[in-house]
Amino acid sequence: MLHFDLKRLITPVFCGVMIGLTSGLPASAQMAPILSGTDRFHPVVAQNGMVASQEAVATGVGVSILERGGNAVDAAIATGFALAVTLPRAGNLGGGGFMMIHMADKGVTKALDYREEAPAGADRDMFLDEEGNADSDKSRYSGLAIGVPGTVAGFAEAYQRHGSGALTWAELVAPAIALAEEGVVVTPDLSSSLLARMSRLASDPAAADIFYKPGPVPYLPGEVLKQTDLAGTLRKIAQEGPAGFYTGDVAERIAAKVQAAGGSMTAADLAGYSAVWREPVRGTYRGYEIASMPPPSSGGTHIVQILNMLEAYDLRGMGPNSAATIHIMAEAMRRAYADRSKYLGDPDFVDVPVTGLTDKTYAASLLDSISLERATPSTEIGPADPLPYESNETTHFSVMDKHGNAVSNTYTLNFSYGVGMVADGTGVLLNNELDDFSAKPGVPNAYGLIGGDANAVEPGKRPLSSMTPTLVLENGAVLLATGSPGGSRIITTTLQIILNVIDHGMNIAEATAAPRVHHQWYPDELRIEEGLSPDTIRLLEELGHTVTLKNVMGSTQSILKIGGQLTGSSDPRHDGALTAGY
Repeated sequence: MLHFDLKRLITPVFCGVMIGLTSGLPASAQMAPILSGTDRFHPVVAQNGMVASQEAVATGVGVSILERGGNAVDAAIATGFALAVTLPRAGNLGGGGFMMIHMADKGVTKALDYREEAPAGADRDMFLDEEGNADSDKSRYSGLAIGVPGTVAGFAEAYQRHGSGALTWAELVAPAIALAEEGVVVTPDLSSSLLARMSRLASDPAAADIFYKPGPVPYLPGEVLKQTDLAGTLRKIAQEGPAGFYTGDVAERIAAKVQAAGGSMTAADLAGYSAVWREPVRGTYRGYEIASMPPPSSGGTHIVQILNMLEAYDLRGMGPNSAATIHIMAEAMRRAYADRSKYLGDPDFVDVPVTGLTDKTYAASLLDSISLERATPSTEIGPADPLPYESNETTHFSVMDKHGNAVSNTYTLNFSYGVGMVADGTGVLLNNELDDFSAKPGVPNAYGLIGGDANAVEPGKRPLSSMTPTLVLENGAVLLATGSPGGSRIITTTLQIILNVIDHGMNIAEATAAPRVHHQWYPDELRIEEGLSPDTIRLLEELGHTVTLKNVMGSTQSILKIGGQLTGSSDPRHDGALTAGY
């Protein structure tokens, strides 16, 4: 029987507090150190290894793997499986995502694409109603929305290629099995998310039996949530590898659930899925190397494109979050998102001009249309916004180990708890990721967003994404691992972590806490978080920006290496996240 000691993972975590794990001292006694008398926010510091994730117990799982001799890839896999239990709205077995990996001993940086894909029975018009209009219920809540999941295959591929060998595959899955079987203590964050999605989840009997008490009655903070069926699925994965998920009883149950909900997925679709190794999108910014996710993610391409434009300006001299800095950032973002509408899609199906989009000469040509004195109306840049909808309920984690290896991973079910269905008897929540396709290219979808042919539905195709797991390297060694959830705002959220560190000299905690802004071309508005001064907002409005205060953006999980020390920060915008090291 696989066994894992859960008690050592449960440490006191309070909202807004990050706890560092230091050998010989209890975790609850280690607060973030004060590194500078001038800094208002301070990161967690560790010498040997670090994990930053959106959920505290999962972070503890990852750190324990590092302590037992595993490398960054081992810890990432264990963290990812644990998040499927402890953060079910986004952590998953039934979804997919992207992983950036740097192996210091091999001197390689690779991108692993384990994005969901459309089943063989999918077709271009499957999200249209009888009158040929986009039907949001089909693309969001029916079996048609469910893509062939990639997470288990992705983790297995990462382990086979870059696992340390110090721990077996079964040992990496064991903590998640124990958490699912013995139960997790319901946090206020988990309780509130289940309450918020109760009408959708409770309508599916298999989901209701797991996530609510009879009635249905929500779980309250402090109660214990057990996921026995999920433990059984995880045990099959531990014993059989990815075959335990993609073939046999689990695959048949997933396919049966999808078909019962109106989708076409078959067991053969699951058996035929494979993760894909891709070359990262690479660029440079002020002497640092940027390595990020290539298509079908749009994130890496446009991170590099925006940085190429911003490199022409003295952002350090302008100051962090000054009106001048935000204005230039917004103008660069606006142009990159306009390009995203036309060119980005699955590179296995369409030609994506990544080289051209990330070329510094191309960026320089875009600067000709940017004025320091006036915001450019989006009507002067290009056509309407084609961004496919992608939910905030993604999650990111970053890992570094003592050997210089690093992982930056972002994965998702799309909406919170995905399509809101569980494959009966498996405990596996199913995604609604195919909503990220263009429901009807050239015509606004249910969200008022126009899609293009490059992102039209096709069998076996992977939908466009904004997920942007990113590594920043200096002299061939990883300096920064970062990424975030946040839908279309993932790209700009990740961008601002990079700018805050490189241009503005912030420590990683300051870089994480700083107010964020976002522009995505259409709607033609500059979205901001609270924290900007009225004077800054007034200056931006005088430049012609429509400034809109909205909810916070992203939940970054970042690790920055400085002078041989690992410093990390989990985003204070969301409860329950934890950065820890040893």
